[in-house]
Amino acid sequence: MTLMNLLASRSSRMKASEIRELLKLLDQPDIISFAGGIPDPALFPAEAIRDAYADVLGGAEAGAALQYQVSEGYLPLRRWLAGQMGKLGVACDEANIFITSGSQQALDYLGKLFLSPGDTALVTWPTYLGALQAFNAYEPRYERLTVDGGNMTPDAYRAAAAANGGKAKFAYLVPDFANPTGETLNRQQREAVLDLAGELDIAVIEDAAYRALRYDGEGVPPILALDCIRSGGIDKARTLYCGSFSKILSPGMRVGWVCAPRHVVEKLVLMKQASDLHSPSINQVVMHRVAEAVFDGQVEKLIGAYRERRDGLLAALEANMPEGVTWSRPEGGMFVWVTLPEGSDATALLARSVKEARVAFVPGSAFFADGTGRNTLRLSFTLADRRAVSEGIPRLAAILKG
Repeated sequence: MTLMNLLASRSSRMKASEIRELLKLLDQPDIISFAGGIPDPALFPAEAIRDAYADVLGGAEAGAALQYQVSEGYLPLRRWLAGQMGKLGVACDEANIFITSGSQQALDYLGKLFLSPGDTALVTWPTYLGALQAFNAYEPRYERLTVDGGNMTPDAYRAAAAANGGKAKFAYLVPDFANPTGETLNRQQREAVLDLAGELDIAVIEDAAYRALRYDGEGVPPILALDCIRSGGIDKARTLYCGSFSKILSPGMRVGWVCAPRHVVEKLVLMKQASDLHSPSINQVVMHRVAEAVFDGQVEKLIGAYRERRDGLLAALEANMPEGVTWSRPEGGMFVWVTLPEGSDATALLARSVKEARVAFVPGSAFFADGTGRNTLRLSFTLADRRAVSEGIPRLAAILKG
């Protein structure tokens, strides 16, 4: 007997993340990596985090921080987050905030909450790989969501979903500085997503992991804020906002959140109770202290550092890339999306690039639900200092030219 014969059918949908595998290359000192979309650890507010842990463990909160926590999350942190959402145009209170172990857990929970086998999720082409991984376990099918029009009609979406034995359940997207493209949706595009969701009567999952990292241009209201205007308030909205501290304060502390109607939060709490009871108490207590003390200043520091790195990467691409290669020019976030000439294969290119040039990136096909996009790749600039860019991009360009 082998236990592999006993696995649930959903296990066949679980695949290793190409990005997680590529992160292993960071352990090789001679590799210049534009692969992992991770923050620069040199910019973490380590002193503030260290002091907060010491204060919590040395003070009256130590017992509570080391004890079980309510599944919704640490109340002062939820209240602080509700205040932050209010600044974005989303009037809510702590009952609309649910703490997760990073926003990745939020995506997993929302997939579990909405998707039955055969149901349809609408996603952009390309979309965040981690979202596909989270949703895949619940055995959905995917349809393409195009923010500039050209979508199927609502009746066509419904018919295709029914033909596959399910229903359309939600649209998932990253509207601000998307992973992987760096694209930001304007207000008209966000309104169009809400229009389509209303016609289909589905939820919208708004992944806002990068929202605070804007380097140029004017901010656009979150989809949830626009939804609240239409619906008359958060508890009547269809949009579920997923936020995270990972890109601003610390990914290792694993603190994210969902801002949603109360009836959805209540269901997520039941999932949390059955899953891991609650996210680590001490991390939530410390995150609250650190966020209150340094969040705004930390955002400004990151904007200054990452804007310079983005500009350096864009300048290097302009100076070195051969004709026929194009790339995005993001207003914020962590990524530049590169499109190679038709017929190119970025996966094969990666093998050559690592072997011959010692430069790593993420092939774009990993971000497409149907495995297309083979002539695309993603570059992350958050760890790309001047040396990495000045050496790595010419090497990559040379591979493309050769």
